[in-house]
Amino acid sequence: PSSFLSKVLSALSASFQITLPPCSRRSPVWRNGEVLDLISVWGEEAVQSQLHSSHRNYNTFGQISRDMMERGHDRDALQCRVKVKELWNAYHKAREANRRSGAAPTTCRFYKKLDTILGGDPTSTPKTTMETSEPSSTR
Repeated sequence: PSSFLSKVLSALSASFQITLPPCSRRSPVWRNGEVLDLISVWGEEAVQSQLHSSHRNYNTFGQISRDMMERGHDRDALQCRVKVKELWNAYHKAREANRRSGAAPTTCRFYKKLDTILGGDPTSTPKTTMETSEPSSTR
């Protein structure tokens, strides 16, 4: 009798599962103005100091989110963290590509602005002469 009951419960639970559309969990696309404001907030000396002094930065990204809201953007701490990480990765990928001898110059969106924040980062590579904020075909 218990196997019959578990089969019935399993069938019932399967019929009541709610599936969300695949894109419902993704955050809305960031507009250029939002990204520029995020870079501006992220680049503030106090924010950089907080990010470098702790490995658990949830509170710092909460503050970044509040600063973004003051600038008229509705982004939560997780969205800000994910976007900062995305920008950081794109910047470092471009820097690494530029270090390779004989490689064609590579850039990423907002490279020049990111370089002002990350150029002195001890985890980044030495400064290059690449100075552009234009979108690139290589991402």
